[in-house]
Amino acid sequence: MQLIIGNKNYSSWSMRPWVLMTQLGIAFEERQLRFDFTPGSAFYQALAAYTPTAKVPVLVEDDGFAVWDTLAIIEHLSDRHPDRGVWPREPRQRSRARSLCSEMHAGFTALRNQCPMNIEASLPEIGAKLVAEDDRLRADLARIDAIFSAAAPDAFLFGSFCAADAFFAPVVMRIATYALPLSPAAAAYVQRVRESAGVKAFVAQALDERDFLDFEEPYRSAP
Repeated sequence: MQLIIGNKNYSSWSMRPWVLMTQLGIAFEERQLRFDFTPGSAFYQALAAYTPTAKVPVLVEDDGFAVWDTLAIIEHLSDRHPDRGVWPREPRQRSRARSLCSEMHAGFTALRNQCPMNIEASLPEIGAKLVAEDDRLRADLARIDAIFSAAAPDAFLFGSFCAADAFFAPVVMRIATYALPLSPAAAAYVQRVRESAGVKAFVAQALDERDFLDFEEPYRSAP
């Protein structure tokens, strides 16, 4: 099974299945494509063999069957590995976890637009300015704070690490990069996610990339 992803430093969507599979011990081969959004680039040519969306991530089975879109990938993994804890076992918790993933998938546009994922960067001054000026960003942060604060102390959102935690892992990285304010309970959850094995491995490899892409950098001209 192969997981096709983009640059780890910038690709929040790539981070989600990579972290979940790594954390849960689901074996995969990684194929990383360097972001290049110019027409006809090697990035687009490689993706064209697997998905009509021209987006990462893509999960490719050994027989070539491809699954794209992060939510679809997560559901596919749950079907293939029902014993790995992709979703919580209890039905209502499972439904709530799916609700949170869907909310993340479709929402938080101010956070996405104003604070793009950039693991290598440290931009606390930018974060403070954005929070002070953008009420939509403050609303996103209030909702995120409520979600994170609901996790039990010393646990993840539904006890054990699952798809919901993986979906919010890129938000955790944004919180760190931009030093975005959270309550103590939410900040403690952020720290637990950052210390999880899958996230630590992804972050370490993102830092090793040292690949500065100017079109992904609205706030810097150099690393």
